[in-house]
Amino acid sequence: MSESSAEAVTDAASAAVAVVSATGAAGGWRRATGIAGAAIGVIAAGAAAGVAIERMTVGRGMRAKARLALDSAGPYGGLRGTPGKAIADDGTELYYEVDDVEPQGGPAGRRRRLFGRKAPLPVTVVFSHGYCLTQDSWHFQRAALRGVVRTVHWDQRSHGRSARGAAQLRDDVPLTIDQLGRDLKAVIDAAVPEGPIVLVGHSMGGMTVMALAAQYPEFLRERVVATAFVGTSSGRLGEVNFGLPVAGVNAVRWVLPGVLKALGQQAALVEKGRRATADLFAGIIKRYSFASKDVDPAVARFAERMIEGTPIDVVAEFYPAFTDHDKTEALGLFAGMPVLVLAGIGDLVTPSEHSEAIADLLPEAELVLVPDAGHLVMLEHPEVVTDRLADLLTRAGAVPAGATVGGYGSTSGTAQPG
Repeated sequence: MSESSAEAVTDAASAAVAVVSATGAAGGWRRATGIAGAAIGVIAAGAAAGVAIERMTVGRGMRAKARLALDSAGPYGGLRGTPGKAIADDGTELYYEVDDVEPQGGPAGRRRRLFGRKAPLPVTVVFSHGYCLTQDSWHFQRAALRGVVRTVHWDQRSHGRSARGAAQLRDDVPLTIDQLGRDLKAVIDAAVPEGPIVLVGHSMGGMTVMALAAQYPEFLRERVVATAFVGTSSGRLGEVNFGLPVAGVNAVRWVLPGVLKALGQQAALVEKGRRATADLFAGIIKRYSFASKDVDPAVARFAERMIEGTPIDVVAEFYPAFTDHDKTEALGLFAGMPVLVLAGIGDLVTPSEHSEAIADLLPEAELVLVPDAGHLVMLEHPEVVTDRLADLLTRAGAVPAGATVGGYGSTSGTAQPG
């Protein structure tokens, strides 16, 4: 390890300790946060090396100005639809938006009927986002499908514009993936009370789709005509190594759940520390979101803002649910319908091997592994994701074979926002 890299690792660990130690008062808590800082430092080491080099050449004020410029330049996340609210079974308000397709002939056009029968109900595509993200993570796909097919985008509980989980706040009930499946059902009941549905889920959103299927198998058979699983897993997430050496993985698995819970209980102070170490965490976010080197800086900043916008207590609240997640048996319910399974080969969060395992249990599914792509593959290589989604929708009869799906843009360093 070079001297600069060693300093970067030390800097990473020190910054992590600074974030957590600012919240503790008791000696035992300080000792715990010291261990936590070491574990988080292992995760941060690779990203911190890049941050350290950047600090040698770019001042903090300049970096702050660059972030503001990227925030104002990129239109990512600016698409809006008709808003609505669904109520979960515990009373949580779930925010969603609908992008409708105008009937043929325009808003005032006459609806045609064949032999006195009503035209078939349109297919609706329901998008579910991942952990620490929002519905805006589907920006490129949403832009591409506007005017082509009816879509619904929603924010998972405690994320984006949805309310904090009522059961978690009121009764301290642990968050489960099954709860998210019921939340998705509530959104569908409100936004898509009838007609065929295509379900699309990324990461935690894909797990949400599996939980919906496990709890409402008849609904799946009767209403769902196709499904896409993007960068997700049906279980065994506790075995993921996050690209770390064995020692680092063991430290993180041992310490992280308890540390996150403790940090969540001191959210206000932790958020201050989080802002103070924004450069460090930006590097971590980029490492675990993307695999290619030429991602549009505005897109990288857009992803960073979504993740930064997730409060630390929400991060802590959701994390334990992933270890318990196992919906392998539910995958059989998707047999017989068009299924797309897509992942980035460089995904360190839900490795592509997990997508291959899903495809092994659904041999008729289309498996797409995207080179030079990480966890946020729909932002990193939107043209690939949108192309395969368009094909899935065509196979499901959601859009005519001749329909044009475009406007998804590119995230290369030289491209203009789409």
